[in-house]
Amino acid sequence: MALPSTYADSNCSLARALEVVGERWTLLIVRDAFYGVRRFGDFATQLGIPRAVLTSRLKLLVREGVLTRDESAGAVEYVLTDKGVALWPIVRSLITWGDEFYSPAGVRRAMRHDADGAPLDPDGRCTECGTIVAVPDIRMEPGPGYEPTGKELDPVSAAINTPRRLLDPITTTPSRS
Repeated sequence: MALPSTYADSNCSLARALEVVGERWTLLIVRDAFYGVRRFGDFATQLGIPRAVLTSRLKLLVREGVLTRDESAGAVEYVLTDKGVALWPIVRSLITWGDEFYSPAGVRRAMRHDADGAPLDPDGRCTECGTIVAVPDIRMEPGPGYEPTGKELDPVSAAINTPRRLLDPITTTPSRS
């Protein structure tokens, strides 16, 4: 018996959530949206994702209300909605899990409370003031497990790998050939 290709009729909230974010590349797109990536070409460059796959995933995320497609900036940008921002605890938990089990040198990207510079614990709580830090108030920066590639970084990668607040848009100027 073949496995079903979707879980749409399943009476399980996890299965329904996986219909939206469970396909390959989708959570990486969401992660990069938290990091400030907004433009199609920047997602494609940063992730190395096939353009047809990126198109499909962005359409799904917009249709499901995780991202909005904004054309008011003179270029099309994809911005996390409140529903998308609500995915942060899941994304943060997966990053923490990956750092714990697959980054022996330490966290690759450290998350800090922008207000006081203190690190966040795995639950997103500031280790200095004790508050759960809202996504726009989180600053990320390269951690001890960050491994530079040794090659010149594209503008999106360079921005992601410098201290910056989550959700702050990364803007790149398209090259003209």
